[in-house]
Amino acid sequence: MSEPALQIEKLRGIIAQSQNIVFFGGAGVSTESGVPDFRSKDGLYNQHDVRFDMYQPEYLLSHTCLVREPKVFFEFYRQKMDARAAQPNAAHYALAKLEREGKLKAIVTQNIDGLHQRAGSKAVYEIHGTTLRNYCMKCGKSFPADYIYESKEPIPRCECGGIVRCDVTLYEEQLPEDAVQKSIRAIASADTLIIGGTSLTVYPAASYVRYFAGEHLVVINKDRLDLRLDAAKDLQINAPIGRVLSQI
Repeated sequence: MSEPALQIEKLRGIIAQSQNIVFFGGAGVSTESGVPDFRSKDGLYNQHDVRFDMYQPEYLLSHTCLVREPKVFFEFYRQKMDARAAQPNAAHYALAKLEREGKLKAIVTQNIDGLHQRAGSKAVYEIHGTTLRNYCMKCGKSFPADYIYESKEPIPRCECGGIVRCDVTLYEEQLPEDAVQKSIRAIASADTLIIGGTSLTVYPAASYVRYFAGEHLVVINKDRLDLRLDAAKDLQINAPIGRVLSQI
């Protein structure tokens, strides 16, 4: 049996033994749905666009940009962050299936595209928020996902005059406390933690994996992560996550 086949077989065995799996995922889960990540060579931060070249990429998705230069913020947001046409891929559907089977108890995601829910997952903790919710910065009124994209005004506004923004955690903002606490509790109580599609370089979210004290740690990522793994209990598979999870 080949090495990839042996790894898949070991993953199946780990899942079969587990009763409380938590999945911690990042941008690599959604790239197979055509949603670009941020830092890879083809990611948003490396896409040449003369309209935004004068700005640092992180600034364009920062609270400062939203407040000081809202026209720039919303132009970038509309052009680069619209994932409404994206569809769930094999990884999203495989995780939803594991949840239905009672194996997977929670998904902790750094993604903001809502694809896990669209695939059928219920227990999803979005620690960076979501583009599917919008609200008025002045009165707090909620607005549908399409509101910002379909607004005819450069700066989308509420009837009260306030700016309508996405419910996404921008640079310089605190992560949503409820999602963070639920994520930490889920990871701490898991018997198996599957880390997928993330380089674990975005903090503080990446630090949450240190709360895991369960039996099996599984990493599924294109690039190898430098983590301490127990060869007898743990597993690292360096391959596209959709391809891997579709085989379990």
